[in-house]
Amino acid sequence: MTETIKYEVDADGVALLTIDLPGASMNVFNAQLIQDLETCVDKVLNDDAVKGAVITSGKPSFLAGADLSMLGGDDLKADTPEAAFEQAFNLNRILRKIESGGKDVKTLAVEGTKPFAAAVNGLALGGGFELVLACHHRVCANDPKLSLGFPEVQVGLLPGAGGTQRLPRLIGIQNAAQPLMTGKNFNPMTAQGFGIVQEVVDAADVVAKAKDYVAKTSSAIAPWDKKGFKYPGGAGAMDPRSVQVFIGGNAMAQKQTQHNYPAVEAILSAVYEGSIVPFDTALRIETKYFMKLLSGPVSKNMIRTLFLNKQAVEKGSLRPAGFERKKVKRLGMLGAGLMGAGIAYVSAKVGIEVVLFDVSKDNAEKGKDYSRNLVEKGVSRGKVSKEKGDALLNNITTTDSYDDLADCDLIIEAVFEDADVKKSVTQATEAVIGKNIVFGSNTSTMPITGLAENFSRPHQFIGIHFFSPVDKMPLVEIIMGEKTDDETLALALDYVSQIKKTPMVVNDSRGFFTSRTFGTYVQEGYSMVQEGIKPALIENAGKMVGMPVGPLAVGDEVAIDLSYKVGMATRKALGDKYVPSPADGFVEKMMELERYGRKNGKGCYVYPEDGSRKYLWPDLTEHFPLADDQPDVEEVKARLLVRQAVEAARCFEEKVLIDASSGDVGAIFGIGFPPYTGGPFSYIDTVGVAEFVAEADRLAAAYGPRFTPPQLLRDMAANGETFYSKGNPQGRKAA
Repeated sequence: MTETIKYEVDADGVALLTIDLPGASMNVFNAQLIQDLETCVDKVLNDDAVKGAVITSGKPSFLAGADLSMLGGDDLKADTPEAAFEQAFNLNRILRKIESGGKDVKTLAVEGTKPFAAAVNGLALGGGFELVLACHHRVCANDPKLSLGFPEVQVGLLPGAGGTQRLPRLIGIQNAAQPLMTGKNFNPMTAQGFGIVQEVVDAADVVAKAKDYVAKTSSAIAPWDKKGFKYPGGAGAMDPRSVQVFIGGNAMAQKQTQHNYPAVEAILSAVYEGSIVPFDTALRIETKYFMKLLSGPVSKNMIRTLFLNKQAVEKGSLRPAGFERKKVKRLGMLGAGLMGAGIAYVSAKVGIEVVLFDVSKDNAEKGKDYSRNLVEKGVSRGKVSKEKGDALLNNITTTDSYDDLADCDLIIEAVFEDADVKKSVTQATEAVIGKNIVFGSNTSTMPITGLAENFSRPHQFIGIHFFSPVDKMPLVEIIMGEKTDDETLALALDYVSQIKKTPMVVNDSRGFFTSRTFGTYVQEGYSMVQEGIKPALIENAGKMVGMPVGPLAVGDEVAIDLSYKVGMATRKALGDKYVPSPADGFVEKMMELERYGRKNGKGCYVYPEDGSRKYLWPDLTEHFPLADDQPDVEEVKARLLVRQAVEAARCFEEKVLIDASSGDVGAIFGIGFPPYTGGPFSYIDTVGVAEFVAEADRLAAAYGPRFTPPQLLRDMAANGETFYSKGNPQGRKAA
């Protein structure tokens, strides 16, 4: 028995290799498992008494791919490029040994090899799915929640152990292209339909069925090792069927990615080139592309932010030590509007009792309708059982009486962004709740320290800022007021973990981090319209730079009148310190025109009453005439991206942000900052701090002081510093 694989041989001579990483909740490929796998494979192949082998898992999952912590830091460590290549190719070599028995192609085609079967008892992703595909026979548990697939593209990589070669040869290039390029998974029945797995059986029978195959099979050979093999559906440079797939697939992929994700192009290239060469050559081509991606900045940034740092905060890296973990049993939700209704839903979904309060019982019931609609949709689509849906709804009690909040162990307020309204609701609630109950505010812009003045226990007052729509957006921004204590922070983080969201923690300021940074994207779009830049150019540049939608479209969604109200509140609060924005004139004009955004069907876009597709308001250019000289798209893209990154750096300098990793995680998951960059701080590092400062200064000279980089960046540039130093995935901490 090796350290990570239990090796047993039964009376029929069938070896059972059970993968079970000690001390881990899930199996992943790490250096030890890769070494142990080869040891066990060699043992099977070299023992004449062993007929073949079944590979399974000793955990509820099969194998969830590679340990990305191995890939998120430095490049593969080797003295030469050739040695680095062989190191990267190692797992590919071992899987090929399973498939071929170590025989050359000609001998294999005649003799076959000892059969290997995969007994897939749980999810098999990435390298785990590649291990499954390298086996000659695949038996899968009949569990609709079980997933098989290649998520590598979501962290800027491609499947690097034969995935881009085996899957197309098994199900055809056209069928394989989408799951490879999008990370879309297969469930067991779909996988069987495609011929990926041969048997789908009860979970208790997967090993027995796999053993039965091995016991009855004298020799095995993969389809692509048989003489005369042809791809299902055609392949190669001259087959019109495959050529059509590559032409169309490339166009569609680049439309979706805007050329920002090199992994998509690399996957298509690996599939194409691999289809016109022998299989063993194709595997080496795949590794070439894998290494190119791994050595580039996109995968490094995406692995660090989307996996390593996200996982760290979800596991409690931000939680202060010394406090017992708690679970919220009864939540008081003040305000049944869109945000309050969404918070009620995600809380009730995990079993929390929610008291949904509004000024009238009717308003509170309308808020509960949000959950009713989501439950009905889930039940109709088979995604949730009626029993679970009913249980969720039973967890939500509506009320217009503050007295019903008395037994709650956490309060969250999501009423109008009006200081007087928030003061009234806070004080009325405190009068009925317990003396040690934490009060959280979902405000998106109003400073928490000021709101805490309405609460007699400011040390137990905290910001808990959700994003819309709450049921879909993963981030929660937790804001520490000047007097908020660590015990309150610990409870807020426990609650966020309980509802399965990703937290970030920031210090107090107007707009905090996410709203400040996000606001600059919208404001820069408005400023460019005011300057006479074509609205369509602005919108397309926003999408091309990697934002989910253009700044004018997202401004309509948030509501232009809300931007106006926030702006006026900021002016009032800052007085003479308020710095006017070029966007102010645009917002004021749209208010005059009563174009508030999607909420009233009129904004930068027109929203047809018949529900047809929205379009840019044609008269926008009448009120904001087009300039004779239009910038090129790269200039517009630079303004939209650099403006956000400058604001993020200011937040860091002002200690609103605690560390660089929080800023990167929050920017991507909260405001849609382009994931391929890894977030604003990873983006600055990738460009180079000195180069970024020079570009920001250029933009400031051309368009105004809002682009001026903070002194922090100038000092970092002068000292040759970066936000992420070697071996420090959490990045720079605020001084």
